[in-house]
Amino acid sequence: MGKVHSRAYQAIPVTYPELGVFPDLIIAADTVEERGEYARNVLGYRESTTDYHDVINHPEVEVVSVCAPNFLHAEIGIAVAQAGKALWIEKPVGRNATDTAELHAAVVANNIITSIGFNYRHVPAIEYIRTLIADGKLGRITNVRGVFFADYSADARGVLSWRFVRNLAGSGVLGDLLGHLSDLFAYTVGAISDVSARTSIIHGQRPEASGAGTHFDVGGDGPLKDVENEDYAALLVQFGPDSMAPGAIGTLESSRVSIGNRARYEIEIFGTEGSVKWNFERLNEVELALGRNEPLVGYQRVMAGPAFGDFSHFQPGAGTSMGYDDLKIIEARKFLDAVVNGGNLNSNINDALLAARVNDAAEQSHATNAWVAIEPVAGTTSARR
Repeated sequence: MGKVHSRAYQAIPVTYPELGVFPDLIIAADTVEERGEYARNVLGYRESTTDYHDVINHPEVEVVSVCAPNFLHAEIGIAVAQAGKALWIEKPVGRNATDTAELHAAVVANNIITSIGFNYRHVPAIEYIRTLIADGKLGRITNVRGVFFADYSADARGVLSWRFVRNLAGSGVLGDLLGHLSDLFAYTVGAISDVSARTSIIHGQRPEASGAGTHFDVGGDGPLKDVENEDYAALLVQFGPDSMAPGAIGTLESSRVSIGNRARYEIEIFGTEGSVKWNFERLNEVELALGRNEPLVGYQRVMAGPAFGDFSHFQPGAGTSMGYDDLKIIEARKFLDAVVNGGNLNSNINDALLAARVNDAAEQSHATNAWVAIEPVAGTTSARR
């Protein structure tokens, strides 16, 4: 992710010349010296260090990207906030809502610009869906359905990286994938107010990682250790009174062990006048159905084009695809535009706190067999009536 952020910064002058911003990659921190060398020799940073404080305290650094593992997010983010520097941080911002609230308090106290790595909201097709709903094209939103299914941990021989250890990662697929899903619905439909949930661990043990193993590595020869957080989560949710769909119901599912789903990140939104579908595996298109009494009622495949979000900054016409890294360039643009010109163009620390509260509510619901109400968060970029 550090490489993705770095490439996004470098792409800003070419992709958004009108912004007039030319990022300078000053210093990168990594606990592994070889990766610091890579940051200097390949990514183009002037310096590298093994101590993140050197980045935060560097007199020339104005903005900081935090791409560390989950258990370091709040610690580093708070230090950035206290230094008064703008913060672009990956999600989940903390291992849980408590971690996230601590960073939230530091951000508010120091009045800094924040941007959160909810990259899927920047897909031009998602921006189009948000506009459809805001313009009333789908009518009154009645229900939604979302699945974020991946297979990166489907093999039981996959190593026990930090992502499977609760004090390092916090929750499992809730923090890793479902936080993205709840944010997509917050961005397009509105904030979730109530949750009922079930979670499960599918592969109870995994071989311990040797060295810097990641959750993509398979075949570790270390001793078997317990997986401490969920592989699968299912949520029944209700949307709040200030959303675009007050009282509407939704089902949200996430899995990191679903064989055959490489990155099936899909949402469906249904209204009284139409419905729309989007899947990340086909991120440059939507399926749209409008009207109830037409002779041929059904879904139309609509390709993303220059009228959708930031599409025209990347491709000249519909049918020519954008990719994952492009979404982070859009994210970088919104972040740097807010830093230079003010405003609240991207997801912020308030959005991160809302997503964390949804995840915590899901865990609490599973433990208590009850619906859990979510405390509202002010200042989010959630869709509103």
